[in-house]
Amino acid sequence: MTITFFKNSNRGFTLLELLVALVLLVMLSGALYGTYFSVMRGSEVARERTEPLRDARAALDLLRRELAAVNFASNNKRLYFVVEDRDIFGKPASILDFTAFTAPKSGSVPSSDVMAVRYKPVERQEQTMILSRQTEDLYLDSKPLPYPLTEQIQGFLVECYDGNQWVKSWDTTLNAGLPKAVRVTLLVQGSDKPVGFTAIVVPRLAGT
Repeated sequence: MTITFFKNSNRGFTLLELLVALVLLVMLSGALYGTYFSVMRGSEVARERTEPLRDARAALDLLRRELAAVNFASNNKRLYFVVEDRDIFGKPASILDFTAFTAPKSGSVPSSDVMAVRYKPVERQEQTMILSRQTEDLYLDSKPLPYPLTEQIQGFLVECYDGNQWVKSWDTTLNAGLPKAVRVTLLVQGSDKPVGFTAIVVPRLAGT
């Protein structure tokens, strides 16, 4: 009878092999975490750069709709359109006040179809500003607070076309009427210099 002895091939890992595997695991985890945080950091930087641009486009779109619905009549002193030329830190910071048509609010609270609107840049730190917006019903005794419409901007410029040239100031009590067109420019900080977003609006619903 032949007896065969089998050598036991099931042996464990040595301490050196475990240490090498642990070092490789740490290096791989570090590389993966570094890549993850780099992607997250890049995404955050991209978001910080695109948010002001998106806010500027949204603000101009809102301004375009409201300026197209300007409500002014020379025989009604409660209706007006005023542009004040100002600057903050040497950057354009126009103040825009006007009355415009709006859809009456639904619900039990009374409201009219005319609102007073104010756009005003507000000083911020680091020589920047934000654009605030305030609206109120022209025929109700309410005083809503202004609220920020944009993130940090580098300038807000409103110009009016009088038929011959663009001017930076306007007052319907002095100019006896609305401008032929209104040009609004929002300056937003780009990667190396401010980027301008411009909208030109012709008031269409003004009275006489």
